[in-house]
Amino acid sequence: MKYGTISTGSIEASSAAEEILKFGGNAFDAAVSAVLVSMTSEFALTGAFGGGVLLGVENNSSPFVYDFFVDSPHKFNSQNEFSSIDVDFGSTVQSFNIGKGSIAVPGTITGLLEVHKNHGKLPLSDIIKPAIDCANNGVVISNYQAYILSLIHPILSYNSSIKNLLFKNNELLKEGQTFKNPAFGYFLQLLSKNGADYFYKGDGLNTILNFLGTNSNLTKNDFTDYKVTKKNAIGLNFKEHTIYTNPSPSHGGTLILFLLKLIQDSSINNVDIFHLIKGMNLASLARQEVCIDPDNEHDISKILHDSIYNKHSKLFNITDNLDFADGVNGFGSTTHVSIMDRFDNAVSITTTNGEGCGYVIPEYGIMMNNMLGEDELNPFGFHKWNKKRRLPTMVSPIIITENSKPKFVLGSGGSNRIRSANVQVILNLLIENLDLQESISRPRIHLEGNTLFHEPSISIPSKHINNMNINSFNDKNLFFGGVNAVSKYSAVGDERRGGCGIIC
Repeated sequence: MKYGTISTGSIEASSAAEEILKFGGNAFDAAVSAVLVSMTSEFALTGAFGGGVLLGVENNSSPFVYDFFVDSPHKFNSQNEFSSIDVDFGSTVQSFNIGKGSIAVPGTITGLLEVHKNHGKLPLSDIIKPAIDCANNGVVISNYQAYILSLIHPILSYNSSIKNLLFKNNELLKEGQTFKNPAFGYFLQLLSKNGADYFYKGDGLNTILNFLGTNSNLTKNDFTDYKVTKKNAIGLNFKEHTIYTNPSPSHGGTLILFLLKLIQDSSINNVDIFHLIKGMNLASLARQEVCIDPDNEHDISKILHDSIYNKHSKLFNITDNLDFADGVNGFGSTTHVSIMDRFDNAVSITTTNGEGCGYVIPEYGIMMNNMLGEDELNPFGFHKWNKKRRLPTMVSPIIITENSKPKFVLGSGGSNRIRSANVQVILNLLIENLDLQESISRPRIHLEGNTLFHEPSISIPSKHINNMNINSFNDKNLFFGGVNAVSKYSAVGDERRGGCGIIC
């Protein structure tokens, strides 16, 4: 590479990152710019008032994490608006909750700008400009984005505020039509001029609070008290590499390392489908066992303690009987950006808007998140928090190092399928020794409760399916995540979610 390697969820986001790298920016500049562009090019997947996590390496230093995922509000409003809708994947239907009562305290914008302030090279105005141009001039709806929009049609048609933005002649925008969002362009201009505090502590917050009215759980204090947290990554030595990801209060990263450690410490020589299924199930069972206190953000870290881990490691090696964990719903409008640059920086960043709350803030062209309405993020039930806390996301950006230098950068969208997608790509890379393209392209499985979902060409041994429900997909599907990944010499976007890789 001359400038870097880039993989994002859309050609527009990848092109913006390429422009930034060629203009002298680094991987952090490019990643922030790409995410901001994706808020137009992948409107249904991420947004300015959602949440996310960035995993970074600067000049081959130790990996660090910026956690800007969503918080629960301080208080519960019994008058909040909370409505159920269904998303039909064709092979399965899942239910979600939207409305202003589903909105959690957002973190994306303040997180992105803090990353840029601490690690970027170019002025913020240069970083934001591609996103402003994209919002004002519009993007042509791709086949994949048209499919995503059609999936969440019940959300997009929920209120006139969003219908005015995404419908033409009373029909949802289709492939080949142009989507413009000049109100979001205006928001980005305000962001470039005033910074994120304008929307968390300044006059811009008044517009948000007026939009929310009396039908949400959010108050002014929820915004003014929000904090981005920087922390060390957690890691696992695995097959002569070190796999880094984000720690608690996120659940995804810890569960991924738990499953990979089960495999590494086991007596098996080959990781077949059944051992992968068993590992996925044990990880879910361990999570159920330790995550019992809604006020403890860091419960999930207990699964790596010897008393819990050793019990499940023994089960992994000796039993073929599966006592299944509980399943949960989760579609996850999520997207991922992976970038490496010529300055030895690496960035893996996953952002999400849930499925969206069903409303657009008219002045800003932004649909806020519906994280308080996702089963996966509310394991104790909806609106069951006792104090303000980070919600337990499955978002899990990954950086794999060899000899202390980044070798692979990856991550996935897909809610509760994020960890299964990431794990399978890691195993393909480090055990099967496949290249990046093949590792991502291979068909995937996902276990949810006692239901095994799988893409075509997966062979399930009949002796192991007596107490499992099998849900077979006819084609590769976005249900199984969207892993966008790079190495120093390769960049691959997942075909399942319209990903785009660029080497520049």
